[in-house]
Amino acid sequence: MSTDLVNVEKILGCLLDNLDEGIQIVDSTGKTIYYNEAMGKIEGINPKVVLGKKVSDYLEDINEDSSTLMNVLKTGKKIVDLIQYYSNEYKKKVTTINTTVPVILDGKKIAAIEIAKDMTRLKELTESICKLQGTDRNVRTNFTFNDICGNNYAVKSAIEKAKKASLSNSSVLIYGETGSGKELFAQSIHYNGLRKDKPFIPINCAAIPAALLEGMLFGTEKGSFTGAENKKGLFEAANHGTILLDEVNSMEPYLQSKLLRVLQDGCIRPIGSNKTMDIDVRIIATLNEETEKLIESGKLRKDFYYRLSVIRINIPPLRERKEDIPMLVKKIIDKYNNILGKNIKGIDDEIMKKFLDYNWPGNIRELNNVIESSINMSDDNSTLTYQHFDGRIINKTSGGIYKSINNMIIDEDFNLERYIIGIEKSIIDKALKKNDYNISKTSRQLNISRQNLQHKIKKYNLK
Repeated sequence: MSTDLVNVEKILGCLLDNLDEGIQIVDSTGKTIYYNEAMGKIEGINPKVVLGKKVSDYLEDINEDSSTLMNVLKTGKKIVDLIQYYSNEYKKKVTTINTTVPVILDGKKIAAIEIAKDMTRLKELTESICKLQGTDRNVRTNFTFNDICGNNYAVKSAIEKAKKASLSNSSVLIYGETGSGKELFAQSIHYNGLRKDKPFIPINCAAIPAALLEGMLFGTEKGSFTGAENKKGLFEAANHGTILLDEVNSMEPYLQSKLLRVLQDGCIRPIGSNKTMDIDVRIIATLNEETEKLIESGKLRKDFYYRLSVIRINIPPLRERKEDIPMLVKKIIDKYNNILGKNIKGIDDEIMKKFLDYNWPGNIRELNNVIESSINMSDDNSTLTYQHFDGRIINKTSGGIYKSINNMIIDEDFNLERYIIGIEKSIIDKALKKNDYNISKTSRQLNISRQNLQHKIKKYNLK
């Protein structure tokens, strides 16, 4: 063997030994010829013990029929991103995502390579979170329409639409920015509806790894190559009830395709099973980004969106419903007076002006957090003032056009309403030109909904 070839072999060996992923290579008979340290850590086995052995020789859960390596040697077809469940040398349950490929030379299968990513800890954490959410569902107060307040026209329209949706079994799509109250609407629809006495299971699609989400939704069954335990999925647990798919745009497109079939056919198939199961679950989904943007970027399948949005409800951001801020402030103060055992009387006028001037990028959730923080810093029977806030809101200054107000001339001919309309019209016209009259881009830049922008374009006769 030449020196260069020896060097290449050493370099490759060093590379494979220092990867985080487990690597195992077997020869044409299935005997292990390479097994790195990472794979040894996953399976709890000394690599030296494995060399020269088949997988079925050292793992009790795996036989030749269920071994992905042996299957690839037989068929010559690769297996990509397969979730594996099995027990390691110490009887500990292991979860991995494996890709197994054949090595073919002159038409003959001379070896098979398996790359394994350890998902055990991530699976345990995810299941712990779901258990905690389940416990939380059993003890927390369920929200209803009585918990939603607002005099804003768009909010009132959303509430009326949601009330009608609660009397239906059709799927619902709720669009709103983060913190705008989407789960509040979703719970109200469920607990005011035909399924109110059945399970309501919320799933944060952004918080669960895509590789584990499918098994959690549909369940797993012991089957070929999966080694899976028989485990009921969340759809089965929610049968006859409602599942909330929060931030469904975070879900991988291939999983959206599977959910589309669930919506159309009313049945699920657990991973590892060859049988389908009839299921009766209402789906409520939420989006926190504009639909057109998500579809254009490929994050949201168009057919999945149409099937989800039989009923669509748009929740306006707080900056578009500022007339509701005094009402919301009172409601939040009452809530934390009860939780913290205080008797805060309200907020002073200067702070309310700051609240009305601020644009609240975090929406009602941000408002809630700001008030909760200030109440914790206040004495009982007091009114919230500057000293109770940490500067997140009260130190925010208005920029741009507001700086010119000090230089504005106000005489007997001045008309405030006409002046404000002129400012708004000018800003919208400038933004439209900057974005080549693209409605989606302009609405995102101005931080208003497409519907609101189109209304203002029509109102001001902007072309």
